[in-house]
Amino acid sequence: MEWSLSFFLNSILLGVGLAMDAFSVSLANGLNDPKMRKGKMGGIAGVFAGFQFAMPLVGWICVHTVVAYFRAFEKVVPWVALLLLAGIGGKMLFEGLRGGDAGAEKTGLGVGALLVQGVATSIDALSVGFTIAEYGWVMALVACLLIAVVTFLICMAGLAIGKKFGTRLSGKAQVLGGVILVAIGIEIFVTGVF
Repeated sequence: MEWSLSFFLNSILLGVGLAMDAFSVSLANGLNDPKMRKGKMGGIAGVFAGFQFAMPLVGWICVHTVVAYFRAFEKVVPWVALLLLAGIGGKMLFEGLRGGDAGAEKTGLGVGALLVQGVATSIDALSVGFTIAEYGWVMALVACLLIAVVTFLICMAGLAIGKKFGTRLSGKAQVLGGVILVAIGIEIFVTGVF
């Protein structure tokens, strides 16, 4: 593969495609915390971008080292994403339904939950390592950086949109956010298995 305009365009489009799950989760996080500050928004988007950078690179490394082992793991990816997102979304849904409007006061997103979201939304990006396997080390690194930048920008937009509607939805935001996360988990599972 050569350095070309199509390389950059393909990397950016790959970033857009991979960032859609992270966008949806960012939207849910924004809904859940309509008073989120810009620094926290940047941190959340940065975590998602970091995972979207690392996972394709890890996949690329796997292709060049332990392909046979990774192919066996590929079948488990949809199950892991479903379990992680359904667990987080189910918890948000349960707390939103149980707490009603009182649950809206608790808007913090813990570091552990954010890391789980990052893994769940980017685990399918491991397989991107197969699609960029023909790239050399530097090209793979640049492609992953472009994916990360695109993911960061898309997640910031998702958080901003979620915040705007979270203010309007107030107490129902946590329930809606939980439903969105569970739906994303199911979508990843269905597309990965079927």
